[in-house]
Amino acid sequence: MLGHERLLAWKLCHQLVLAVYQASQRWPVQERFGLIAQIRRAASSAPTNIAEGAAKRGSKEYRRFLDIALGSLAETAYLLMLARDLDMLTGPEWEQLDDLRKR
Repeated sequence: MLGHERLLAWKLCHQLVLAVYQASQRWPVQERFGLIAQIRRAASSAPTNIAEGAAKRGSKEYRRFLDIALGSLAETAYLLMLARDLDMLTGPEWEQLDDLRKR
């Protein structure tokens, strides 16, 4: 098991990525290179940066990667809200995904 796989933050972010991929599979095909691609990149960026930061040797570098991960989660929050407001997500679907993001 790699170091980042022991981190609860990484595990929760990974769950969010899986849920975002599953939800976005049902979105309009014309959004494949727009909103779908953007939200998948934003969501997957959080656990990716946690993993990369955990592999760094210094705590300063690690904190920098955690800050980037937090920014990716903020971006994901907005994109989930946008998907909801564009009726690509129902209210309950949005709540479930946003609750995952907040954890």
